[in-house]
Amino acid sequence: MWTIVMFDLPTDSIISRRQYTLFRKFLLKDGYEMMQYSIYYRHHASEENAIVHTQRIKDHLPPDGEVRVMKITDKQFSRIEIFFGKLSQPVEKPPEQLEFF
Repeated sequence: MWTIVMFDLPTDSIISRRQYTLFRKFLLKDGYEMMQYSIYYRHHASEENAIVHTQRIKDHLPPDGEVRVMKITDKQFSRIEIFFGKLSQPVEKPPEQLEFF
């Protein structure tokens, strides 16, 4: 299972930029990788693990802005198409199950 976190946070003041930076650093420390600006993703071994990480996001929400969390299956993630101009690029492959043991 994959969790995709999308956020739109204000950066119009020093305080809001700091909150943006702290939230982004939290995501990176929690194992998320940047897919695009303000879109991060992470693979989970189970739905229960995804729920735990979603709760961590709720615990670290900045006071302003919008954060969305989407959970998708490995099959759905593998169907994502990425385009750079007119060229298609392969999508990141999910980790093998044996990597979790």
